[in-house]
Amino acid sequence: MSNEKVRELLAKLHDEVQKTEVDAATRSSLRKLDSDIHDLLNSSTPETKITPVLERAEVLETKFAIGYPAIERFMREVIDALVKIGV
Repeated sequence: MSNEKVRELLAKLHDEVQKTEVDAATRSSLRKLDSDIHDLLNSSTPETKITPVLERAEVLETKFAIGYPAIERFMREVIDALVKIGV
């Protein structure tokens, strides 16, 4: 799994969120998470920062599990991809 694949998954997640009515606080959390993931992908030492980012991603995934299954699926794919590339 490559950094490019993670970026593609983030773009799909973004597209799905755009098509869905999600509250402003959740959108803000997603934007921050997206920014943090991109920072990780561009970092020379991502392993020092991954745990808090993954934890926040998992919290958001849980929020989406009931009301937004498509978003939850994309979030799970992003999390899995990050774990696979060892970020």
